[in-house]
Amino acid sequence: MVALLLLLCFFCLQLGAARDTITSSQYVKDPDAIVSAGNKFKLGFFSPVNSTNRYVGIWFSSFTPITRVWVANRNKPLNDSSGVMTISGDGNLVVLNGQKETLWSSNVSNGVSNSSARLMDDGNLVLRDIGSGNRLWESFQEPSDTMITNMRLTAKVRTGEKTLLSSWRSPSDPSIGTFSVGIDPVRIPQCFIWNHSHPIYRTGPWNGQVFIGIPGMNSVNINGFDIEQDGNGTFTLILNSANESYIGSFVLSYDGNFNELYWDYGKEEWVYVGRLPNDECDVYGKCGSFGICNAKYSPICSCMKGFEPKDADEWNSRNWTSGCVRRRPMQCERIQYGGEPGKEDGFLKLRTVKVPDFADRSLAVSEQTCRENCMNNCSCIAYAYYTGIRCMLWWENLTDIRKFPSGGADLYVRLAYSELDNRTTSMKVIIGLTVVVGAIISAICVFCMWRRIAHYRERKKRSMKILLDESMMQDDLNQAKLPLLSLPKLVAATNNFDIANKLGQGGFGPVYKGRLPDGQEIAVKRLSRASGQGLEEFMNEVVVISKLQHRNLVRLLGCCVEGEEKMLVYEYMPNKSLDAFLFDPLRKQLLDWNKRFDIVDGICRGLLYLHRDSRLKIIHRDLKASNILLDENLNPKISDFGMARIFGGNEDQANTIRVVGTYGYMSPEYAIQGRFSEKSDVFSFGVLLLEIASGRKNTSFYDCEQVSSLIGFAWKSWNEGNIGAIVDPVISNPSFEVEVFRCINIGLLCVQELARDRPTISTVISMLNSEIVDLPAPKQSAFAERFSYLDKESSEQNKQRYSINNVSITALEAR
Repeated sequence: MVALLLLLCFFCLQLGAARDTITSSQYVKDPDAIVSAGNKFKLGFFSPVNSTNRYVGIWFSSFTPITRVWVANRNKPLNDSSGVMTISGDGNLVVLNGQKETLWSSNVSNGVSNSSARLMDDGNLVLRDIGSGNRLWESFQEPSDTMITNMRLTAKVRTGEKTLLSSWRSPSDPSIGTFSVGIDPVRIPQCFIWNHSHPIYRTGPWNGQVFIGIPGMNSVNINGFDIEQDGNGTFTLILNSANESYIGSFVLSYDGNFNELYWDYGKEEWVYVGRLPNDECDVYGKCGSFGICNAKYSPICSCMKGFEPKDADEWNSRNWTSGCVRRRPMQCERIQYGGEPGKEDGFLKLRTVKVPDFADRSLAVSEQTCRENCMNNCSCIAYAYYTGIRCMLWWENLTDIRKFPSGGADLYVRLAYSELDNRTTSMKVIIGLTVVVGAIISAICVFCMWRRIAHYRERKKRSMKILLDESMMQDDLNQAKLPLLSLPKLVAATNNFDIANKLGQGGFGPVYKGRLPDGQEIAVKRLSRASGQGLEEFMNEVVVISKLQHRNLVRLLGCCVEGEEKMLVYEYMPNKSLDAFLFDPLRKQLLDWNKRFDIVDGICRGLLYLHRDSRLKIIHRDLKASNILLDENLNPKISDFGMARIFGGNEDQANTIRVVGTYGYMSPEYAIQGRFSEKSDVFSFGVLLLEIASGRKNTSFYDCEQVSSLIGFAWKSWNEGNIGAIVDPVISNPSFEVEVFRCINIGLLCVQELARDRPTISTVISMLNSEIVDLPAPKQSAFAERFSYLDKESSEQNKQRYSINNVSITALEAR
C-alpha cells in the first residue's frame, strides 16, 4: 500500500513538473495547453478571428482579449482539431496533423535523441538537450509579428542574414505577410520597416542611446531598445525592461504599422502608445531626392534651398517621388566640364531634421574636422556631426529628410557659392561702418585699460581667497576622512564632461555620469560658478553625508577640490529621481501602489535615521521629489544635503535669517519666521506623500480659482468626503483603497498648520505600518485656501504678477 502511494505521489510530481514542458511522451494535443512556471504565458492551439483554421501559438495567459506573441505553423494551418505539438524522433519540436504529417518543425540539423521544450516566463519557447542542458533552438530566434521584453532581432554584416519580425497577412490569417521589421547595420545601425524589400520607414541612425530619427525617444525609459555588437560583425536589437511589472509589446500589423502597446493594470486593457510610421512625412522617401517633408506645411514637400523640382508637372500634382535637382553646379563640376572655378562652395545648414539615408561614419573627432573632410572631397555632398555618432558624410543623393519641430540633428548641405546668402556691401556703407567701428574701438580700448587694472587687483584678491578656502577645506576634508579624487581622473571618467553624459542640472550645478577605471559607475556633481550655492553648501554636504550610512541615503564616494573646481562624487542612480517617474504620464504607469508605498516607507526610514538613529541629528530642509533618487530596483535614496543642518544633542529647533529650500515644500513657520525643526522635514514629507498618492505636483493648481496648491485641493476634498478625487487614476484600485486613503490622512496630518500638531517621523512610520490603528482627523492644513478678501480682479492681477519656478531657493531673507 505504501509503495502504491509513493508511486502515485511520484506520478503527480511528474505531472506538476511537466505543465510548462513538452517531451516525446508529454505532448500538447488540441485543445490542451501548457503554462509557464510563473503563469505569465500559455502555449496551445487557437483559431484567429473569423477563421476555423487551427494554429499553435503563445500568448499572455492572464490578459484578455488574448494577444498572440508567436505562431508556429503560420503557413501550414490545421483544418481540424487533430493537431499535436511534440518532440520527434530526431529531437526536433514539431507540429503534426491527424495523419502524422509534419506541418512545422524547429529544423535543428544537429538534433539529439533526448530533448525537451520548455515555455519560459518571458514567453520564449526553448528546446534543450536533456543530457547537456544546451539550447538547441528557441522561439525568440524565429519571431512572428510581435516583439516582447528580452526578444532580440539580429543582423550579420558579413553574411547579410537577418532575424526579422514579419506581419500577418490579415487579421484572420497569420501566414507571413508582406511587411517586416529589422535592423540594418551596413553603414550606421538603424531600423527599417520593409514592404517586401522596399523600405517604407526608417528610424534614423543609432547614437548609442536612441535612434535620432525618432523625436522624443528617451534613453532613460524603463522599457526601451538597445543595440549590441559583437566582434564578428553581428548587431543585435534588444527590447529591455528594468521593471518586471511593466508589460509592453511592439506589434507589426498586417497593414505595415509598428504599434507600441502596454498593459494598463488599472483599466485592465491594452493601451495604445504610438505607431510608426506616424504621419505622411514618416513614409520613406516621401519627397524624393533633395526634398524635405514638413508635416506642418501644405503642401508637405518642398525642395531644399538651391534645388528645384526635377519634374515640375509631377511636383505640382503632388507626386513628389521624382525629387529635386541642383540649380547651380558645384565648383568641382564646373572645373570638370571646363568652366570657371569661381568661388569655393559653402554649406547650407538645415536645423532639427531627420538626417538622410545612406550615411557613412567618418573617423573625424570634431565638427570642424568633419566639415573639412567633406569640403576637401568633391564627392561629398553633405555632412552632420552628432554626439554618440560623431561625423556622418553623404556621397549619394539625399533621401528621406523631414523637418522636426525639435530634436533631430543639424544637416549641412553643400551648395554653390552663388546659392548662399552672400550679400555685397557698397563702398559707402563700408566707409561709414569703418568710421563708426573705429570710434567704438577707441572707446573700448580706453575702457579695457581701466578694466584691466581693476581685474588685476580682483584676481590677486581672489587668488588669496582661493588659497585660504583650499586650506580650510583640506582641514575639513581630513576630518571627514573622505577620499579625494583628482580632477584629471574625473575628466577622464566623464569624457571631459561630455554633454552626452549630462544627467541633469540642479541649483548646485550640472550632474554628469562617469565610469572609473575599475568599471564603477558614478555621478559627478560639479559646482557651477554661476550657482547661488558655494563653498558653505559644498562643505556642509561633505561633512554631513560623509558621516551617514543608511540604505535610503545616497552614498558619497569622494570629492574633488582643485583651484576653483569643487565636485562631489556619488554612487550612480540609473533611474534618476522620483519626479521623473511620478509626474510623467507614461512612466508613472510603472509605479503601482505597492511600489509607491515601498518608496514612501524607504523615505520615512531615511528620515528616521537622520532625525533619531544617526550619531548626528540632521534636518534636511530641502526634501522634495527631485531629491529622492531611485536605484535600479526603484528603491528610494534621499540626496542633496547642501542645505542640511546638524542639531546638538539637546537642540530641538533653530532659527535662521537665511531661509533655504523649495517653495511648496517649506513649512509655514520656516518660510515666514525662519524657524525649523524635525517638524519642518515632516511637513515636506507630507507634501511629498500627497504627491505620491495623487501623481500631481503641489504647484500644479496654481491657476485654479478654488485652491492654490495640492495641499488645498486635498484639504478641500477631505472635508467634502471626496477622498477618491485625490487618488492618482493609475493606482485607483479597490483592493488598495483603504491603504491609499490612510496615506492621504497621514499626509494631511503632516501638513497641519501648527508644527506641534504634526506627528514625528517615528509616529508616521507606526501609522503607515498600522501599528497605530485609529488615525486622528487632520486639523487645518497650511496654505490650504486662498485669502477670502481677494476678489476676482485681484486674483487675476496676482496671476499676471507672479510665476512658478521649480528651482531651489538658496538665499531668502525671512520676514
